[in-house]
Amino acid sequence: MAGTRRDVLFQLDNWSNDEQDKRVFWLNGLAGTGKSTIAQTFAEASFADGKLGASFFCSRYFDDRSNLRFIFPTLAFQLAHRYPRFREELLVILTSSPDVERETLCSQMEKLIVGPFQATEIQTLIIIDALDECRDEEPASAILSVLSRYIDEIPSIKFFITGRPELRIRTGFRLESLQPHTDVLRLHDVKRSSVDSDIRLFFWTRLTAIAKNRSDCSLPEDWPSSADLDTLCKKAAGLFIYASTVVKFVASKHHQPTERLTDIVSLPQSTIEEGRSGIDQLYTEVLQQAFSDIQANDGEFYSRFRSVVGAVSLVFNPLSVTALSDLLGIPNPKLSTTLRSLHSLLIIPTSKLDPTPIHVLHKSFPDFLTDPKRCTDQWFFIDPSIHHREIMLSCLKVMKGKLERNICQLNDHILLSEVKDLPEQRTTYIKDPLVYACNFWTSHLVRSASSSPGVEEVHKAIDEFFTTHFLFWIEVLSLMGNLDIGVHALNNIQQWYMKVSYM
Repeated sequence: MAGTRRDVLFQLDNWSNDEQDKRVFWLNGLAGTGKSTIAQTFAEASFADGKLGASFFCSRYFDDRSNLRFIFPTLAFQLAHRYPRFREELLVILTSSPDVERETLCSQMEKLIVGPFQATEIQTLIIIDALDECRDEEPASAILSVLSRYIDEIPSIKFFITGRPELRIRTGFRLESLQPHTDVLRLHDVKRSSVDSDIRLFFWTRLTAIAKNRSDCSLPEDWPSSADLDTLCKKAAGLFIYASTVVKFVASKHHQPTERLTDIVSLPQSTIEEGRSGIDQLYTEVLQQAFSDIQANDGEFYSRFRSVVGAVSLVFNPLSVTALSDLLGIPNPKLSTTLRSLHSLLIIPTSKLDPTPIHVLHKSFPDFLTDPKRCTDQWFFIDPSIHHREIMLSCLKVMKGKLERNICQLNDHILLSEVKDLPEQRTTYIKDPLVYACNFWTSHLVRSASSSPGVEEVHKAIDEFFTTHFLFWIEVLSLMGNLDIGVHALNNIQQWYMKVSYM
């Protein structure tokens, strides 16, 4: 929409105009962040300015747009229409190799793209959108592997490529010969105030248009209100597909727009209406595509998926890859393997050693996973009561293994106010998994299943904790300045036991 995504489009325009900039630009974004819309706008603007040579918009829904072997012939066809000199060179090649479309991707690239460009030295821009939506069996994107092989042979050509940060795409852009030529923009890293401003403008424009076009409804002049727009922007949380879904929901010809909008803004913590209107379909497709090569009977993998993603979805404080691995007791390599196909749905650090926490981009994703009416695939559904119990037991195991008397090795009888380097001591001796376990284990307990199976295991674990580690837990809470958490924790334990006794 006019007036939106100006910062991103300005950056792309600068890149396309600067001959010194890197020759490949990867617009990287999670599902629903607006990559294809930006690519379409950038393509239209570049075409109007005479800079665009060719484009290919991939789509998993169409055979001819999800087949890798159609990309280079299509680009060559468009380039031949755009540049007469390119057409002359291409005709010579097609005369000698009339079946080139059946050859390997490398051969296609060399004959249809590299050869004519080397002969003509044309400068132009090529756009490939949604590369992740093409069928590809290679560990690193086949198209990116070919591009990396020939990128140095066509220095006058710029490539703009979009795609979700899925494994084979990430691996492709890390190829040694391609990485130095590649600039990356992650849409989820764009300044939030800019994104919110765009989404607010989109909501206001589309909803006021609905008000003008619904002659069968008597809508207030100030509809939608500023408060409604504030709520919608807050709920969108930077996700453009959320905003688009809400507008479609409100625009239903069979309902009153005011009632539909009220359904959305009156339940600020719920995303169920938006899910029914389209977001759930997106999540289902992305998950099924991400794990299409995992057999349905691979119970071990899907159990680990639910444990890992369940923890990411339900923890009260996001954790890094290392901290989550230590908390769940899942070796870092296995946990990272589980997460590597979820970069389209979760914001995950690129390095295992990166302390940045894993977190969801939008609340609608964990809402989807934890609602059996929305997530109907049993392999992905996460039962909150079961997984809160899993996380709580993991917390108790961490505390059992890490808690000890005088954990920071302070002098006997010293007052905490006298410890000048207390923050450093805490960081040294009380690591993130233990901090999380001490602070939140009873918050998970009170939300966990209070009926069999598993209740006896919880009883036993709690009894052992109070017998052996209770005082050490209180000591850590005191060292962290969170002693009040202990009071709330005891209340949580009492609530859970009362809930169990009533069952």
